[in-house]
Amino acid sequence: MKTLDKIDVEFYQKNGYILPQRQLFSPARFAELKAIFEEHLTNKGSKRSDELDVPHFTDPRLLNFLLSDEALDMVEPILGPNIGLWSSHFISKDPYSGRPTPWHEDSAYWEGRVSFYSKIVTIWLALDPATRENGCMRVIPGTHDNGFSAYEDLANPTAYTFGTQIKNVDESKAVYFELKPGEFSMHDARLIHGAEANTSPNRRCGYTMRYFSTEIKVYPEKNPGFKIWLARGKDLAGNFYENA
Repeated sequence: MKTLDKIDVEFYQKNGYILPQRQLFSPARFAELKAIFEEHLTNKGSKRSDELDVPHFTDPRLLNFLLSDEALDMVEPILGPNIGLWSSHFISKDPYSGRPTPWHEDSAYWEGRVSFYSKIVTIWLALDPATRENGCMRVIPGTHDNGFSAYEDLANPTAYTFGTQIKNVDESKAVYFELKPGEFSMHDARLIHGAEANTSPNRRCGYTMRYFSTEIKVYPEKNPGFKIWLARGKDLAGNFYENA
């Protein structure tokens, strides 16, 4: 599969995201991953559909995708050859009731947990069609130079996937990530992004696959019970990894 070229990487570095507009996995591999998600959704119990975080901690089948060449070949041009698996998350917005995701930076929720934030990238893989009507992700380009904006509490936090939001975001600059099933986007952990509510009759699910350069130190005392994997290359910061 074609990976990112120099022009792609330059666009990513300038804007904090890229939309390759192609499939990440083969049709058979994608069907297998989507079937695993449907199992997790069926067995989620009292969790909301958007709360299926780090499913690979308990389902090693997902490591076949998270540690795959298909994913890592896309990440390496951005992070370099030494790559750790940070996290993954099935984020499903139910028809008509899928909650909005407020404007945020992923890095703000990880503050203090790692040594720096400039080399963490997320692949957002569409398992369903992602459209403006069903709450596709949207980003504010070029806002990845900080990662710790000013936040405010939301008046009705349970109506959102998070209870806080970034103050004074200029939504007129938003770029919407409309994707077909199997297509993906990539974004910097510090980029301001979010998603509107699903007001359509169609479910919107994505699988986030997050990676970091092993130059980053993950502080064990700040990440109790958390698991990371050495995905490719070698460790550079003295981290402890799970066995794949």
